Amino acid sequence: MQIKINDVLRAYIEPLTESEYQALERSILTEGCRDALVLWEDVLVDGHNRYQICQEHGVPFKAIENTSFRSLEDVKLWMIDNNLGRRSISDYQRGVLALRKKEIMSARALELAAEAAAEDAKIAPPEEGEAPARKPAAMPLASREDIARAARLSSATIGQIEKIQKTATPELVEAVRAGTISINAAATVASLPEEAQLAAVAGGKKELQKAAKEVRDLRAASRPAREAKEPKTASAADYGDIPMDVQELRAENIALRDKNAALLEEITVLQRRISELVNA
Repeated sequence: MQIKINDVLRAYIEPLTESEYQALERSILTEGCRDALVLWEDVLVDGHNRYQICQEHGVPFKAIENTSFRSLEDVKLWMIDNNLGRRSISDYQRGVLALRKKEIMSARALELAAEAAAEDAKIAPPEEGEAPARKPAAMPLASREDIARAARLSSATIGQIEKIQKTATPELVEAVRAGTISINAAATVASLPEEAQLAAVAGGKKELQKAAKEVRDLRAASRPAREAKEPKTASAADYGDIPMDVQELRAENIALRDKNAALLEEITVLQRRISELVNA
């Protein structure tokens, strides 16, 4: 069988890094191509890197056809779920894939709803007390929480990835993919003008962290200060108010939680980079 390459499908999943590709190549040359390629008829769906390596070095491989696919959207959904099940992809990649799944499923739900409405218009009204027959609609990932569960991430992280996709320059996105900057910090830097983002990326990791800190400091400084309250005699109505010191402690607690989340992301990135260096 002559295997065909669909450029849309080949580019749909994030490419391997150079070190990841080299590690895969060493594995195939040593142990052979253990996992079969997956096809949609004669179009390659899963295994583009394995196929390329096997072709370059004359390594034999197996290919199987998935007969459940009915459309390109079916193929994309399968690719998304297949990659979300892998441990090796980054949190950013997980979020991007889950957001892509939301788009496909939302569009499919709208199509099914339109088809059902058109069919209802053709069918005679049901008998009294009888519910009209309808096609079950595909359930989209309706909320950010649904998307977060699909990607095994927090809702806050999904929101940050959405912001990066909407406002970050390609260079900043690449820095996130490479692990040069955390998702949290990248979402902050993405609020800057394009020129400022490019300058921060050009300056490397330290400059990106500096830019993120400057944005956060500016936001903190622009928040309206709490008005000082005049001392007054306590009354029964005052017992329901939350004391100012308690409010400040709560605000500090929230800030520390945000900082802790950012540090955890930094640790995850560092651990991933160390793992890549060890396995390279």
